[in-house]
Amino acid sequence: MESVALTREVTFSSGHRFWLDHLSAAENLTLFGAYASRFNHGHNYRLQVTIDGQVDPMTGMVVNIKLLDELLQDNVVDKFHLKSLNDEVAVLKGKVPTLEVLLHVVRNLIAEPDGRVLLNSSSPQNCQVTLQRLRCFEMPDLWADWTENMMTLTRSYEFAAAHRLHVAGLSHDENVKLFGKCNNQNGHGHNYVVEVTVTGQMDENTGMIIDLVQLDRLVESEIVEKLDHKNLDVDVPELLGRPTTSENIVAFIDKVLQEKLGKALVGVRLFETARNSFEISHG
Repeated sequence: MESVALTREVTFSSGHRFWLDHLSAAENLTLFGAYASRFNHGHNYRLQVTIDGQVDPMTGMVVNIKLLDELLQDNVVDKFHLKSLNDEVAVLKGKVPTLEVLLHVVRNLIAEPDGRVLLNSSSPQNCQVTLQRLRCFEMPDLWADWTENMMTLTRSYEFAAAHRLHVAGLSHDENVKLFGKCNNQNGHGHNYVVEVTVTGQMDENTGMIIDLVQLDRLVESEIVEKLDHKNLDVDVPELLGRPTTSENIVAFIDKVLQEKLGKALVGVRLFETARNSFEISHG
């Protein structure tokens, strides 16, 4: 039988700070930029744990989900919930509790080095359950993913823009047939959301795989400022002469970011609406 992946989510609320006491204020500012502060701030974290295993022919389950809940409650939630991650969580002492660091720590708290999940059960079947992926949301627009092969960080950004789907080489009737009401002569608009996913080696000092301040500045200046509150058909030189479909828009965004980020860019995903998304992946 094929293996089946199961994802379970838990939540916890914790405080943390981006500040190293052995460094000066100027050194902390250099490392953490706008996020540097000697005082805590808090987040409502969402942790998604994906495990993989064979379906037990008797129970019809990959694992008894109660066992997974017990593991996550005992090893993660009880340790992190309503705590200062810098001060009250022993496994994080001396570390900057970024999303990247949190996922590394959680991985070691719930799985063996070979990936077997540490379930409290004597059933041989449960020994075959392995950790496939971790995802943790610090905020709705910022999350990280861990797998054995890669750590990624995803940040989402918004811009509002108008456009009209139209091909100059087609007749009026052909355009209407192809694009329907999206060919409206005076255009229409969307609140676009673009997700940018990056990877890299974790910096031992900051606990980050990328400078988030620099990433925000890059996307804001190269993407959001160019597209926000613009008519995509006339205000964006790179899109002139092409239908401003989301396919063409996401290709433009990806090209710009790939030129700036290189191999650090894992992918770009563009939401035109909550129901339509378009993605280019390099991972």
